[in-house]
Parts: sequence; structure tokens; C-alpha cells
Amino acid sequence: MEKAVIALDLGTTGNKAIAFNEKGEIVCSSYKVFSQIYPKPAWVEQNPYDILNAAVKALKETIEKSGSRVITSIGITNQRETAILWNKKTGKPVYNAIVWQCRRTAKDCEDLSEYRKTVKEKTGLFLDPYFSATKIKWILDNVGGVKSIAEKGEIAFGTVDSWILWNLTDDRVHATDDSNASRTLLYNINTLKYDEELLKIFGVPECILPEVFDSNHIFGRTDKAVTSKPIPVVGILGDQQASLFAHGGFEKGIIKNTYGTGLFAMIETGHKIYNADKLVATVARKFDGLPYYALEGSIFTGGDIIRFIKENLNFINSAQESSDAAKKLNSNGGVYFVPALSGLGAPFWDPDARGLIIGLTGAATKGHIIRASLESLAYQTKDVIAEFENTLKGRLDLSEYRLRVDGKATENDFLMQFQSDILNMRVEKTVFTEMTALGIAGLSAVTTGFWTEESFRGIKKIEKIYNPEIDDDSRNALYAKWREAVLKSLKWA
Repeated sequence: MEKAVIALDLGTTGNKAIAFNEKGEIVCSSYKVFSQIYPKPAWVEQNPYDILNAAVKALKETIEKSGSRVITSIGITNQRETAILWNKKTGKPVYNAIVWQCRRTAKDCEDLSEYRKTVKEKTGLFLDPYFSATKIKWILDNVGGVKSIAEKGEIAFGTVDSWILWNLTDDRVHATDDSNASRTLLYNINTLKYDEELLKIFGVPECILPEVFDSNHIFGRTDKAVTSKPIPVVGILGDQQASLFAHGGFEKGIIKNTYGTGLFAMIETGHKIYNADKLVATVARKFDGLPYYALEGSIFTGGDIIRFIKENLNFINSAQESSDAAKKLNSNGGVYFVPALSGLGAPFWDPDARGLIIGLTGAATKGHIIRASLESLAYQTKDVIAEFENTLKGRLDLSEYRLRVDGKATENDFLMQFQSDILNMRVEKTVFTEMTALGIAGLSAVTTGFWTEESFRGIKKIEKIYNPEIDDDSRNALYAKWREAVLKSLKWA
């Protein structure tokens, strides 16, 4: 009988389930979107039931489409940092999910600024609204009665993986893996445990936190009410760590960048932590008790800027139009778009930065703004990779590295060529764009023996290679003006 492994990819704007066969081919898939909620400027929420329903529908539909195939396991990968709190007795959320993009807790971070150094040393992260701890604190402090119930041990916190795992499993498993725990500001990546001092700083009771297991742990099995037959849930990874794994981040000379709602560039550093001033140090994964670390640059507004110029500005009707419009122009005409729609992440970490379009003249057109929006993704990526080089100086020679890319925006041919140009680096686009799903499917399948490590590595194939086509003077001049524009957007709020 034929078999399949399913990747349940829990994204920021929708959830997808993809079934892979023994050859690593996609058998079938299902994708369900859910709504974003914007209660105030720079606040972003989601209804936890919308997330759950989209996940369950996508999973059921994919299982149904897979026909008579035996599903050997389900692996979960997820949008990270998003915080959900629910009542353990009723299973009901006490508030909406506060999404990773939400900046409502910027003031809380300022009030705790004396702990910045402690937080960075212990977690590898910045004291920033992006991460989970201040989101948890906000719910405990602002939703009536939750704090007292939490102190009694009746509230559960989880990132999206934990929320879905709880609802999928027959015995309500409350757990996560190290890659997700390392994004909460509560988990010490040196000791690989929740940290008492950090819990005290943020006022979070340890009893609400999920148990942390290895990324390749067998977490439980699905409830028959969800999947008809129980299916093992094997493997959990944060979405960017899953993408890194799929791209072969463990190989020498690889930097990966995912062009999703945000941009997420990562480079693996093996078993060693490199704590950088402007980058996040994070757990890439933990297999069989052994941690692997990475440096990451998290950029808040990436591919979402394409949605913005389409839906908010009505400049394009489809993402493809943005590439076509940009290619019609010989240059950006001096126009720069800093997409700080939710502040700026790496390497600036400024929640008060705001979006800016600068360089407009009477000759500027809609096309120049479209092109500038696409170029901003490439410039932001260069900002982060420059920090990789600074942090790993003497250990990293960028001339020996290449950028492997995935995500919807990699289908934009103009963007990918410009990315190579501005980095002066080879860019490799894989045939399979759903690398996050492939990563967790691979982890799950290798753990169960459905795939061998060798067969998993062989699934990844390069579809197109982009090499630099502009000279150093042009590259340096373009990037220098970008940096000038960014400086003008900082501390605006």
C-alpha cells in the first residue's frame, strides 16, 4: 500500500497541508486562508479559532485527497512568536492571538530596558515586541481575571504550534520544541530551559508554559474525531528553522532567505552560539538532545509590501504585474520605499520607525514606486547579510557563500535578479518553493524512517540561478542612498 507524510504548515495568513510520497513528490495539498485583525495602528491579531479551523480543514482535505495512502506521520511547522492563551479546562482562548508583527508592547519593552543585556545574553533575542513574552504579559495584565486563573495553573500559553497540537491530539498535549521555545524571551538557549529570572522579569507563571521536547520528538497522535484514524504527530519546527533545514543549512556556504510576509535570512552556526549586537541568535533545531544554533535577521515587512501596493494603493492587480512594471524602467529614478509598516526589525530594531517613500520628483511614476517597493526587499536582505559578515568576521567569506531562496516572492524575476545584483552574490531558487513544508516533512519522515537522510537531501533541486550583473560603483551608490532613506524613517512615531 502506498504511503505519504503530511506537512502541516501554519502560516501568518493561511494554513496549508501538503502530502508527500516516498519519492518526495507532492501528492496533494490544501490551503485555507484566515483573516487578520487590526484593532489599532501597528496592532495585529488573529482569531485562534480561525487559525484552528483553517488548519483542520486543510488537514482533512489533504487526507481525503490522498485516497487510500497510509499517512505515516504529520509534522508541524508554524508562524513563530505569535502568542495564544487558553483555558485548560474549557479549551477556549481568553483573547485573540497576538501576532508576531504586533507592536502594542513597545512601551512594555521600554519599561524593562534595564534588562536588555540580560535578555540578550540568555535568549539570544532582543527585548522587542516581536517576541512572545511581552505579548503574554499584555494579556495577563489587560484581560480581566486571566492573571489570577493563570497563577492557579488553569491557563495554557502556546505559540501556534502548541495551540494546534493541543487541539489535534487525543490527550490534549501541551508541548513545543526548542526552536519555538527559543523565540519566547523566556527560554535560555545556553541551558536549554525556561529561565527563572526571565519568568520573573516578565511576570509569567511557569505553569502556563508548554513542555519543551526535541524537534524530532514524537509528540502524540491525532484524535480520531479530527482525522478518522489516529496519526502520529512527529516533529515540530518554527517555520524559518524548517526552511533552513530544507535548504541544507547544515552544509557549508549556505545562507537562506525566505520571502514571505516578512523576510527571514538565516545562517547555521553549528553547536556554537554567536551572540550578535544586531542579530538574533536562535536554536535552529534540537535532534536527540543535541542543539544546533543559527544567526537570524528577521525583517517585519517583506512580501507583505506587494500586498500593500496591491490592496492599499491599488497600484497593481496581481503580484506578477509588479515584476513587469519594474522591468519596464531603466532605474528606480531615485525613488526609495522604506516599508516600515510595523516598525523595523533587523538590523535596526526600531518599533517606532514608520514607512517612507522618498526621492519623488515630477518625473516619478507609479512604476517607480512599485519598483522601489520590490527593491526594498533586496536592500533589507543586504542589511542583514552585512551583519552576518560583521558578526562572523574571520569565519565567513561571503565570496564562498550563496543565497538559497524560497517563498512566494521568489517567483518575481526582477526581484531575484536585483537581489543578486545588490548582494554581489549568487542566488539559487529551488524548484520547490514550499521549502518550509519540505523541511518539516523531511524531519518527520526521516524520524519515522519513511525517508532516508540521503533521499531527503536529494529532493531539493535548483530551478534557476541568478548571478550579479551590475558593477560595484552602481551597487554601492544604490545601497548608500537606501541607507540614507532608512535613517530618515527611524524613531518617527
